[in-house]
Amino acid sequence: MPPVKKIVMWLVVVFLLYAILTSPDSAANIFGSAWDVVAGGVSNIGRFFDSLLRG
Repeated sequence: MPPVKKIVMWLVVVFLLYAILTSPDSAANIFGSAWDVVAGGVSNIGRFFDSLLRG
């Protein structure tokens, strides 16, 4: 059985490169949106623990 994880990783990398090369503006918008979601999640986790420790 081939190493499925490695194959999937290469497919994701190739797709990301294709997306960036064919439409860089859209790729930048998607990356920015994903970054906002991650940053918001980290901020909310921080608020949760801050509230938990004060409570």
